Formats: sequence, structure tokens, C-alpha cells
Amino acid sequence: MPTPYRAIFSVPGARSFTAAGLISRLPVAMMGLGIVTMVSQLTGAYGLAGALAATVALSVAVFGPQVSRLVDRHGQRRVLRPAAAITVSAVGALTLSTVLGWPTWTLFVFAVCSGCVPSVGSMVRARWSALLRDSPARLHAAYSWETIVDEVCFVFGPIIAIGLSTVWFPQAGPLAAATFLAVGVFWLTAQRATEPVPAPRGTHGRGSALRTPGLPLPVLTMVMIGVIFSSVDVITVAFADERGAKSAASLLLSGYALGSCLAGAVFGMVHPVGPVERRWFRGVCAVAVSMIPLQLAGSLPFLAVALFLAGMAVAPTMIAMVGLVDQLVPRSRLTEGMTWSSTGIAVGVSLGASVAGWVVDRVGAERAFAVPAAAGATAAALAFLGHRRLVRRPVAGRDQEGTRNERDHRSEKERDERHLA
Repeated sequence: MPTPYRAIFSVPGARSFTAAGLISRLPVAMMGLGIVTMVSQLTGAYGLAGALAATVALSVAVFGPQVSRLVDRHGQRRVLRPAAAITVSAVGALTLSTVLGWPTWTLFVFAVCSGCVPSVGSMVRARWSALLRDSPARLHAAYSWETIVDEVCFVFGPIIAIGLSTVWFPQAGPLAAATFLAVGVFWLTAQRATEPVPAPRGTHGRGSALRTPGLPLPVLTMVMIGVIFSSVDVITVAFADERGAKSAASLLLSGYALGSCLAGAVFGMVHPVGPVERRWFRGVCAVAVSMIPLQLAGSLPFLAVALFLAGMAVAPTMIAMVGLVDQLVPRSRLTEGMTWSSTGIAVGVSLGASVAGWVVDRVGAERAFAVPAAAGATAAALAFLGHRRLVRRPVAGRDQEGTRNERDHRSEKERDERHLA
């Protein structure tokens, strides 16, 4: 293992909580595709499949920040287990409704309830932030590692979800996602030693962390990135299906994630240079440019290469995004702030899945790749127009919280370190 990653895993408990985070994040890569594959297998309607996946994603966007806000106030264990239980139950009911032939509207009801899934990536990153706050280089490596974990999930998640639903039975993909969520969240929350201590009462402030100066712009840009992710997923499945190789979609999408994973691994070993908002802006532009070759896709091999190259722009952009949020948001709201970035993606996923399914049904998959291209151009335009006005804070939020809260957080950190020792 390269030196930067070896250094972060010398922290007691790090290997265990990041492994639990990997398992509990697999559903992020599996749920939407599992639903798309399940419904398309049963009905052949990509419009309905995309609408259900969009409903789940939009529900995640609504519930996710609220779950994370509760975590900041009450701790991970007290909040994550009930939230995961609601999601697992809803997914089980969703799959059961397809077996028993319940009305279509019940599918959407259960899809909404499935959105209570916690943002586990934000929870794991919050643990890293609490442990490595005084070591920026190691924290950068930790954030890079977690982005690699995200991409590993997107390498294997589509294979598992699509593979199970096409080879075994249609409901197998979503059910497997629910199982991974239950096991991973229980394991993660069982690790109390590395769980961040909730900020003292009275330091959370009122209103949403989204009101933090500078945060709305990157969150809005992440909406467009989410449109790219989900539209590429839906269109790739349809593209492969039109060529009689629907199961190959999992390999194509895994190649997309693999390109991101490799780029993230290299990026984590390089010390970042320059302001984080500049790195984030360049990353967004790179993601936009990477959508251009997809417009030329006419065969599965060409699409595989184009998706792999496009994926290489993703991880560095997401790493810079996490660093930017970490810089903007006060410590007492860090989990919620990080969740807002994933919420922006979730909103985009809901839009992208719905629009892409509609476009595929009308003009075919090959021409539908214009959807992620338009989203990429919009993301780059938003970033270009607003990135210079981003508020930069060397230590997020401490000038707002005051010296008393500084002493409180330092005391909590010292208690955590003594406990870990």
C-alpha cells in the first residue's frame, strides 16, 4: 500500500470503519440500477423504471440532510440504525408489491420511504475529519481513499445488482442492496471508539447548513453532476439492451467507475496544490468535456472506452468537492454539510433518471447521450460564473462559533484521543 494510505490506516479503528462504510455504501450503486433492471425485466417500460429510480433519489435528497442533521446533534449510532431499518423495510415492501401485483402507485409510495437511507459516505468522512483534523495531508489522503471506496462500490455494485436481477430473479438486486445496508450500518455503528462526539448543545445554530456562505453554488453544480451519473446509467443499460447484450451494461458501468477509481488513487498520493475551489472548478470542467465522446458511441467497445476515460475526471472532482465543503462548513454541522453535496447529486440523479428514461423511450439510447452532455455543459457554466465568489475559510466555521466553542471542540478531541489510546 502506498505511503499516504499506509499512514492513514495506522489510526486505530480506521480499517474497520472504512470496511463497514464500503459494505453499507454498496446500496448507493445498486438501488437505482436494481430498480431499473427489476422493473424493465418485469414490464419492459424504461419510463416507469426511470421514474421509480428518480423517486428514490429525490426522496434521498429530501431525507438525507435531515438524517445527517440529527446525527450531528445526537451521534451516529442513535440515528443511523432506525433510518436504515426504515429503508430496508421499504425496499422489502417495494419488491413484494411487484410479486403480488399491487397497483403501480404503491411502488412509488415504497420508493419514497426507501429514501430514508443515511448518507454513510458522509458519516465515514466525518470520522476521518475528527481523527485527522490536525493533519491536512493525511486528511486529503483519507478523503481520496473514501472516494476510491465510492468508486469500488460503483465497480461492483452494478455487476451485483444487474447480474442478480437478470440471472437469478428480477427482485434480487434491490433485496441484495437492502441486505448490504443493514449489515454495513450495524457494523459501522457498533464501532463507538471512532464515532465523532456530537457538538455541544447550542453550537448547531438555526436553519440549514445549506445557508453557509458559498455552499449553495457547489451543491447546485453537483445537481448537474448527478444528472450525468444517472442518465449515463439508464442510457447505458438501454444502449446495451438495444444491441441484445443487456447484461453487458454492468461491465460498461463498472468501467466508468474503474476509471474514476484509478484516477482517485493517483490523486490521493499527490499533495494538492492551489486553492481547493480552483481544483474543484477544473474538475467540473473536465467532467463536462468527458461527455463529448459519448455522443459518438455506436458500438459497445467504443462506449466502454469512452466511459472509462470519462470516469477518470470524476474522482478528483469529488475529492475537491469534499475538501471544499470541509473548508466552508462549521465543525458542528460537518456531517450535514457533506450530506448536502451528496443531496445535490441525489436531486440530479432523480432528474437525470427520469429525463433519460423518457428520452430513451422516444429517440433511442444512442441519441439520448445528449442528456449527460447538456448537464455537463450546464455544470461547467455554473462553476465558471460563480467559483470566484466562493467563500474560503482556512478553518471552517470557527470564526463564527467563537473561542468558547473552539475550547469545547478541542476538549472533545483530547477526550477522543485519550479514548483511542
